[in-house]
Amino acid sequence: MSVQQLDFTDGPILKKMVIFSWPIFLSNGLQASYQLIDSLWVGNLLGSEALAAITISATVIFTILSFIIGLNGATLTVISQRKGAKDEEGLKNSLNAFVFVLGTLTLLLGFVGFFFSDVILRILGTPESVSPLAKSYLQINFIGIFFLFGYNFIATVLRAMGDSRTPIRFIFMAVMLNLVLDPLFIYVFGLGIEGAAYATVIAQGIAFLYGLWFSIKKAGIPFQIPTLPERNYFIVLFKMGLPAGLSMMAISAGTLAIMSVVTSYGEDVVAGFGAAQRLDSYIMLPALTLGSAVNSMAGQNIGAQMWTRVNDIAKKAVGLIVVVSVMISLTVFIFAKPLIQLFIQDEQTVQFGKVYVQTIAFFYPFLGINFVLNGIARAAGAMFPVLLLNIISFWLLRYPLTALFSSYLGEKGIAVGMGVSFVVSSFFALGYYFLGNWRKVSEDITQKTAKNLEKREE
Repeated sequence: MSVQQLDFTDGPILKKMVIFSWPIFLSNGLQASYQLIDSLWVGNLLGSEALAAITISATVIFTILSFIIGLNGATLTVISQRKGAKDEEGLKNSLNAFVFVLGTLTLLLGFVGFFFSDVILRILGTPESVSPLAKSYLQINFIGIFFLFGYNFIATVLRAMGDSRTPIRFIFMAVMLNLVLDPLFIYVFGLGIEGAAYATVIAQGIAFLYGLWFSIKKAGIPFQIPTLPERNYFIVLFKMGLPAGLSMMAISAGTLAIMSVVTSYGEDVVAGFGAAQRLDSYIMLPALTLGSAVNSMAGQNIGAQMWTRVNDIAKKAVGLIVVVSVMISLTVFIFAKPLIQLFIQDEQTVQFGKVYVQTIAFFYPFLGINFVLNGIARAAGAMFPVLLLNIISFWLLRYPLTALFSSYLGEKGIAVGMGVSFVVSSFFALGYYFLGNWRKVSEDITQKTAKNLEKREE
C-alpha cells in the first residue's frame, strides 16, 4: 500500500490530531473554494442578481443532497470502527453496501431536484428577478450531482482508513479546473451563470474519476462493482445512516428556513448574506475539520475499546478548536469590509455583509464545540441523539431566534439570532457528552459485530 494510513490507537494524541487534521483542513478549504470561486467570478462579472441566485441555489443543492451526505457520514463511523477492529471482510462488505445504497439515492435525488427546481425556488420566496438565473444554475448542478457526492464519498472512506492527505490531490485538481473554467465559460463563451454551473460539474466529474482510480490502484481501498448487499448490512447502514441523514436534513432544512427570513429583506440583503456566508464557510473550517478528524480518531479507538484515549481526544480537540476559532474570528472581524468587497461592490450589500460578519464572528468557537462533541458521539454510533441535538439546534433555537431577533432588530438581527443559538446549542452538546449514553450505543454495536464474526467463523 503506497499511502500512509494512521493508526490512532497508540502514540501521542495531539500530535496525530494535528498531523491528521491539517490535510482535512486544507481539503475543506479547497472544497469551500468551489462556491467562493463561483461567487467571485459571478459577483464581479454578472452582478448582485446572479450572486443572489447562486447563494439560494447552493443552499438548495446542499439541502437536497443533505440526506445522502448524512448517510455518508455513517460511512466514516462504520469504516473507522472496522479499521480499528481489524475486520477486513466487514470493511469490504460495508463499503459495497454504502456504494450501492448511496449511489442509487444520489441519482434519484438528482432526478427529482432537476424537475422540481421551480417549485423549490417558489417555496423559498425567491425574488422574481433572481428566479430564472437560480433555476438554470440549479438544474445544471443537479445533472452532475453524482460527481459532487462521488468524490466526497471517496474522501470520506480514505479518512476513515486514516489517510487524510490523498483527498487533497483530487479536490485540488477540481478547484484548479473550476478556477480556469469559470471565467472561460462565463465570460469568453458568454454562457453567464450557466457557464459557472457547467464549469463546476466538469471539474467535479474529472476529480471523481481521478479519485476513484487512485483509491483503487494506489491506496488499496477494496472498492468493487456494487452488488445488492446482504440484509444485515442494510440494517446497519440504515440504523446508523438514517438518523445521520435525517440529522443533515434537519440542518439543511433549518438553513433553508433561515434563508426564507433573509429573502424577505430583498435582493441586496440576499447578496450580502451570500458574500458573508462564503466567509462563514472559512471561519467554520476548523470546526468542520476537527469534527471530521475526531470522528475517525475516536472511531478507531472505540472499535478497539480504548475509552481513555477517546476522552483525551475529546478534551484536546475542544481546547484546540476554541483557540484556533478565536484567532480566525479576530482576523475576519478586523478585515470584514475588504473581504466582503471581494465579492460585490454595491454599497448597501457590502454594509450588510460587513455588519453580519462582525456580529457573528466571535460566536463560532461555540459552534466548534458542537462539531467536536457531536463528532465523538457519531464515532460511537450515537446517530439518533445527534439527530435530536441538531433538531434542537436548528429548529428550536437557530431559526426561531433568527426570526425573533430580526423582527425586533431588522436585518441586523439575523446574525444576532444565529450567534445566540450557537451559544445555547453548545451547552446541549456538552450536556449530552457528559450525561448521555453514547458510550453504551457503541458497546451494543461492538457486541453485535462480535456475534457476526463468530457466526462467520463457524
